[in-house]
Amino acid sequence: MTHHFPVRVYYEDTDFGGVVYYANYLKFIERARTEMLREVGIDQVALKSEGVVFVVRRLEADYTGAAKFDDMLDVVTTVDDIGGARIILRQEVRRDDAVLFTAIVTLAAMNDTGRPARLPAILRERLR
Repeated sequence: MTHHFPVRVYYEDTDFGGVVYYANYLKFIERARTEMLREVGIDQVALKSEGVVFVVRRLEADYTGAAKFDDMLDVVTTVDDIGGARIILRQEVRRDDAVLFTAIVTLAAMNDTGRPARLPAILRERLR
């Protein structure tokens, strides 16, 4: 599955040099993951009430370009693997055909006591 999420760069996203501050790419990809789940019909508030939440277990990031104020970006999220209690995603932030940022994100499902939780079957089905 591949999901696209548009992001416009606002002045508040940039640093003194006029480029997107490095940590803001993490915010962009977080929003994209939330919207991807919403678009496939997964309600994270309902999941939490059932005792399942997602945490970022691992993140590997590469910064390969710079976005600037008023750029229109596309966050592309691809599901690489789904296990019993984890999801591995590849996320890219692109401006047109240029890849500016790439991350491999491992999400883990946890229960309300902080222990690993099984991913709901409906989630695995919808993300395949």
